[in-house]
Amino acid sequence: MALDTYRKKRDFKATPEPSGEPARRGRKRAAASGDSFVIQKHDARRLHYDLRLEMDGVLVSWAVTRGPSLVAGEKRLSVHVEDHPLDYGDFEGTIPKGEYGGGTVIVWDRGRWSPVGDARKGMAKGHLEFELHGEKLGGRWHLVRMRGKPREKTENWLLIKGEDEAARPDGAPDILEERPESVTSGRVVEEVAGEAPGWSSKTGKIDRGAKAARKPSRARAGKPPVEDPPSQDPPAGDPPPEELPQGDPPEEAPPQELPPEPPPEVAKLKGARKASLPSFVEPALATLAAKPPAGARWIHEIKFDGYRLQARVDAGRVKLLTRSGLDWTAKFGKDLAAAFRALRVGTALIDGELVVENASGASDFSALQAALSEGRKDAFVYYGFDLLHLDGQDLRGVKLLERKQALERLLTDGAGILRYSGHFEHDGDLVLRHACRLSLEGVISKVASAPYRSGRGKDWLKSKCSERQELVVGGYVPSSTSRRAIGSLVLGYYDDGDLVHAGRVGTGYTAAVAEDLYKRLERLRATASPFAGRLTADQARQVRYVQPELVAEVEFRGWTADRSLRHASFRGLREDKAAAEVVREGGAEAPAPRPKSSVKLTHPDRLYWPESGVTKEGLADYYAEVWRRMAPFVVGRPLSLLRCPGGIAQACFFQKHAWKGLSRSIRLAHDPKDAEGEPILAVDDLDGLIGLVQAGVLEIHPWGSTLADIERPDTIIMDLDPGDGVTWDDVIAAAAEVRERLEQAGLAAFVKTSGGKGLHVVTPLQPRADWVAVKAFTKGIADAMAADSPERYVATVTKSKRGGKILVDYLRNGRGATAVAPYSTRARPGASVSMPLAWNELGGGIGPAYFTVANTVTRLGNLATDPWGEFRAAAVPLPAAGKRGKRAA
Repeated sequence: MALDTYRKKRDFKATPEPSGEPARRGRKRAAASGDSFVIQKHDARRLHYDLRLEMDGVLVSWAVTRGPSLVAGEKRLSVHVEDHPLDYGDFEGTIPKGEYGGGTVIVWDRGRWSPVGDARKGMAKGHLEFELHGEKLGGRWHLVRMRGKPREKTENWLLIKGEDEAARPDGAPDILEERPESVTSGRVVEEVAGEAPGWSSKTGKIDRGAKAARKPSRARAGKPPVEDPPSQDPPAGDPPPEELPQGDPPEEAPPQELPPEPPPEVAKLKGARKASLPSFVEPALATLAAKPPAGARWIHEIKFDGYRLQARVDAGRVKLLTRSGLDWTAKFGKDLAAAFRALRVGTALIDGELVVENASGASDFSALQAALSEGRKDAFVYYGFDLLHLDGQDLRGVKLLERKQALERLLTDGAGILRYSGHFEHDGDLVLRHACRLSLEGVISKVASAPYRSGRGKDWLKSKCSERQELVVGGYVPSSTSRRAIGSLVLGYYDDGDLVHAGRVGTGYTAAVAEDLYKRLERLRATASPFAGRLTADQARQVRYVQPELVAEVEFRGWTADRSLRHASFRGLREDKAAAEVVREGGAEAPAPRPKSSVKLTHPDRLYWPESGVTKEGLADYYAEVWRRMAPFVVGRPLSLLRCPGGIAQACFFQKHAWKGLSRSIRLAHDPKDAEGEPILAVDDLDGLIGLVQAGVLEIHPWGSTLADIERPDTIIMDLDPGDGVTWDDVIAAAAEVRERLEQAGLAAFVKTSGGKGLHVVTPLQPRADWVAVKAFTKGIADAMAADSPERYVATVTKSKRGGKILVDYLRNGRGATAVAPYSTRARPGASVSMPLAWNELGGGIGPAYFTVANTVTRLGNLATDPWGEFRAAAVPLPAAGKRGKRAA
């Protein structure tokens, strides 16, 4: 069956080619080993070379249009043709005019081949890697199947020489020109071309059954080839027509992102030059700038929060190299390397960043570290932003925009984990503002027309949304809640060879990371401080010093006056950077001093959000940073609290009244309608809020009224809670409708994420109406929305009625009912917070749980104006009962 196609194409009464019938006798080739290969030079309608590999009793065959090249990475189009019989490996002579493949054939090379891995799987997958042991060709090779066009009959592959000792550099002699002769007879094609079919000027009549015509070459047996004695010339005949087997392979690959030969549009780019694939290129580095540069000569890319990696692809072999040239291919698992291997390229060198994206779609270095620590390899995404080499062309001299265009075409063929990093040509300040409002790391600005220059220069500038840099670990403080984990790291940076103390970082560690750091640092224990200056008693308390070898990346709010970190959070170890290179990168002094609390935290390293690494100390730092914005919404109000003393992984419960051991900083108040007289809870200042943190309060839910006027609410909250199957766009549309109805009633409307699943539309009131009136008003809006669009909204809490619909929850506006406060955290994975937004910020990029303890401070530090800054100033009385917020016609 395997040779049916071969036999159907040929008339064996007219052609001297072997039929491959099982009954044939006299085949002298050593086929028993099952590992023979042959390359036949075939001067048909176009000269080409036929590569044949013995597999499963036949010769699997490709027509290589321009013949093999010994230059590593150079691709040669190879059309997969029908299998040939093993006897064909010895065929040399002429095929008659008019017959399939009519023309001249010589055995150009032959020998043994050995697959790298499973050959059958390689064929099925479309990437066959193998070694040749021939008389002319040797070393490692690749056959890579190309993606075909619809209705295309041919199956096109690429033959690519791997980079090894058998490879030749660019400019070396071409093996096809250097060795044109047959390894069987020593003749060249021209010596055979004029012979009549079935005749040879060297051997006389070609008898396919005769031993003389079938004996193996001396070279194959380990001896130098010798010419057979000459014989009579054949009768003259017409020159045979030229024809390629199974149709002509195209001169160029079928249209796709990357053609098989070095793409003409790349090779012709100004600045491109032919060159071998470099083993590594020192990466270009960005210089820190206070703000992005202006002008049309610049483009701007979002700064990623991950590992800088060069992806080196060489004929299917992939290496992932750090910015210092370390090979980290194995560190990231098989899927990433396989994605690069699947690209339709011979050689490429791509500059980019490996990231892990959080639930909101933003790159998150902490999540990357957690994935590595936990051995998860399925979360990685690689963003390519520059292309340094492609298929024999060094592109470093090409303009950046042209390199990026070539890269974009390349990565459109990549798997989902390989992505192209786009850019913006707008004003850099505008791009940075948007990035920072989304709590991203920052922006990289690049000269659009610049070549790729290694090292730190001014062609690339980085503008950050928050302070972040690498610092050296000089010691650690053990955890107060776990015997074999760290509680905080003691950090520093080098200044003129001296390690300068920079403070501690006590949050940002998951439980697994804290334990891993403990193991690493215990092996580096030192008897003396590595810091140049003497630490104060407070700085040195409980510190275990270590040899300064590890580098940590830390995000922080700024530097204090004594050059210590403020609001610092651990983001991960930078194993791709040497400790000796770490210096202070500048950065501003911390902005306006944050308020301080006198409340002492016990077990500050207790993990409240284990998966996010947010500790008790981290939560207290967060609230200290947001206190000024949060205070108007929580101070002097009755509070309902969700307490999780052991963190979200343990029991949580709501609490409205005092408990044993309550901090003195928390205010006790009287509810005049509480028959039992139990005091309710409130806070008056930051000490009260930190007292809640000490008690494990992870959610703060205030009433809609103050203690000073408890019976008349000053806030309306409409909670939009989506049921299953509701899209985020639907929730945004619902918020816009609530806003419209409120504004039609003469009320202002503000919006915030819930930190959970939905949105809250919030309205300030002058406290004149009572609870009954406010609840009736909000019920009217909810009922009207449900009546007008019953397919979209419900106003009842019953879960059975909520599938595919949004609950417009007005019950938050009853006496004693509460909703989560602006800036309050949520006791949910991810440490999300309820974030006030401007209406124009609503969109697909910001989901209900987008903002977290980790990124909120960055957002707030980069807002030009507070979107809720005029909240109380917008308060008016509740409208009259007849005005219920009907939608405009």
